[in-house]
Amino acid sequence: MDSMAPSGEGGIERELLLELHRHVDAVVARLRATGSPDADFLARLDAETGTLHVKVSVLDAPWAGALGTLLSAIHSARRTQHLPGPLLAARLLAAAERTRKKLPPPGHPGTVSRMSNADNRNRAEFPPAHYWRRWGADAPPPQLPEEEQAEQVAATLAEARLPAPAGAVAAQPAAGASGERYRVLVVEDDPSQALFAETVINGAGMEAMVALVPHEVLGYMESFRPDVVLMDLHMPGIDGVELTGMIRSHPTLGNVPIVFLTGDPDPERRFEVLGVGADDFLTKPVRPRNLVLTLQSRVRRARALQAASPQAGDTAGTHPATGLRTRPQLLQLLASEIPSTRSGALFFVEIEGVSALRDRYGYATVEDILTGAGRHLRSLVGDAPATRLNDNTFLVYVPGMDAAGSEEFARTLRDGLGRQPFQARDQAIRLRATVGHVALAHGFEDAGSALAAAEQALRAARNSPIGIAGWMPAPAEPRQDTPLLDMVREAIEGGGLELAFQPIVAVAGGNEAQYQTLARMRDRQGRLYTAGEFLPAADAAGLLHEVDRRALEMAIDTLAQRHAEGRLVRLFVSQSAQTLVRDGYAAHLLTLLSSSGIEGPSLVVDVRQDDAVIHALSLQEFCRAMVPAGVQLCLSQYRPDAEGRALLAQLPLGFVRLAAKYSSSLDDPGVRDEMREAIELAHRHGLLVVGQQVENPQAAATLWMSGVDFIQGNLVQHAAEGLDFDFHHSVL
Repeated sequence: MDSMAPSGEGGIERELLLELHRHVDAVVARLRATGSPDADFLARLDAETGTLHVKVSVLDAPWAGALGTLLSAIHSARRTQHLPGPLLAARLLAAAERTRKKLPPPGHPGTVSRMSNADNRNRAEFPPAHYWRRWGADAPPPQLPEEEQAEQVAATLAEARLPAPAGAVAAQPAAGASGERYRVLVVEDDPSQALFAETVINGAGMEAMVALVPHEVLGYMESFRPDVVLMDLHMPGIDGVELTGMIRSHPTLGNVPIVFLTGDPDPERRFEVLGVGADDFLTKPVRPRNLVLTLQSRVRRARALQAASPQAGDTAGTHPATGLRTRPQLLQLLASEIPSTRSGALFFVEIEGVSALRDRYGYATVEDILTGAGRHLRSLVGDAPATRLNDNTFLVYVPGMDAAGSEEFARTLRDGLGRQPFQARDQAIRLRATVGHVALAHGFEDAGSALAAAEQALRAARNSPIGIAGWMPAPAEPRQDTPLLDMVREAIEGGGLELAFQPIVAVAGGNEAQYQTLARMRDRQGRLYTAGEFLPAADAAGLLHEVDRRALEMAIDTLAQRHAEGRLVRLFVSQSAQTLVRDGYAAHLLTLLSSSGIEGPSLVVDVRQDDAVIHALSLQEFCRAMVPAGVQLCLSQYRPDAEGRALLAQLPLGFVRLAAKYSSSLDDPGVRDEMREAIELAHRHGLLVVGQQVENPQAAATLWMSGVDFIQGNLVQHAAEGLDFDFHHSVL
């Protein structure tokens, strides 16, 4: 009899494995029956899968993390419910199939487990009487087990292959010198995940508070005053990256350590999180012991740094480990000073070879190196404001410096970082820095223009043998008031700019109406000019931002009119990157949306890849303002070259629009292979792909078989003034 029954932990694993198989099978069946999951369906699916995920997260079985694949897909579906229902169902079905492949075959369902030590009532599933009173207001202080008892508990749990509680392995209480317990704010929109984290944290002698609504986090922080924040990366409405930026810009709470808990397998996403100021991350499913030790370590380190700082008590707005300014604080300083000054200089300092260092030494070691580089940079710049812009780039502002001094100071930064040894495990390594600089004496209207110039200088420095380059304005060309330029000025002032609309159709079908807006200009005789005919003249005359602004305002007016009629639509609006990074433009866009009563997901800002590459760092600031409002970004003329890959990792994109050559040159096998690579890369980043300028059925069929999500072009419909395309009955 015993030989047929699983025993101990093996029986528990087998039962959970069988439950996992049943759950995945049920998910597949329900998705196929539903066809188009709605918000309630996704919420129920999330709750059921999350509860099961918590149950298996304490196991050390090699398949225990398989459910994370499905759970991440469900979270992604809940964030992108504006997509066509069949497309969401297809993505979830694919994730369920991937999860099923990761699971071993289930054991025989008819066996019965015998009682073993894994079922002992002394385990955490069966706490002693009055156990839950330990978190009440009148509870006595936590008492750690004696050393002999701790060893016995650890041995018992090791036999069951469960993590020992923090108290059983660490002789230090989770409290400061005053005896006050560490306070942990848990930011998690999933109640089951929040309960799991809260139970583990409280069980380790710390005090946890849960914030289920991400937008209320700052209020929780001001009242609870946490020692550390444990945050989920993906949450509806606002993600962890944006929330981290908000916390880091808080005048008094900006230095609280932030630890991310995520199931996202993309390493670039993690680098982005650390670039905005997070301190650490843990990958789901996380062992309770690892969670507790990480939180305690971060609190102790933050307190030690604060105590050791010579400026303790006067560190608001600076990073506790480096002493550098927070990014929002420095950008606000630049926005207030640059328009009114012609003295000073900006420096972009980029650490080279970070990806190779991570491959060799690991993520944690390289993050310590970059933190050390920031600390050393702080000593090099003295009192000059500086900040860490992203993963491997720093920004330095030196007020009062003239153009002659900026070149020498750039050498000081490059050589100072290059001569300083940094510890990588048991080795001392030296970093190579690239520096781009710009003197404010050239005169800039706003901070965005100056930052864009410094970014162009950094791009030039990457190709320079000495790793340093300065920005110089292009030679002024004689302005010629051509008739076309006169018409552009007149159109901007007199309402001669118009919009045409071309439908963007989902290859999987769907009823969602969405169009690409195309700028047009009409002269006095009624002739209509395309964007390609008049935009170069507007750009040469410095009027491109005026055209962009007017096009945006007309698009939002169209959205408001359709909203009033009860006919919702999404518009893709082309904008130049230099317009988007201008001071105040993001705020202007958000004001237009708010005053018109338009939801952010109705608008997609379309920017060309070649344009975005030049202004990538500045565009990140624009995107941080757009993400909380739900406004998405589309990368147009997308190609899978090195620059395109970098932009996919740097910008929070929602869509990519393939370069036109992929529709016009499909007879070339090399172009077809490159197109498939582009589509596959975009899908790996979770992006939707638009195939544009589709003129014939052969191109549409090739794009469809290659995996694009949407088709746009004259084959579907020519650009027109109205928005009357029938999405309900469109068939490709």
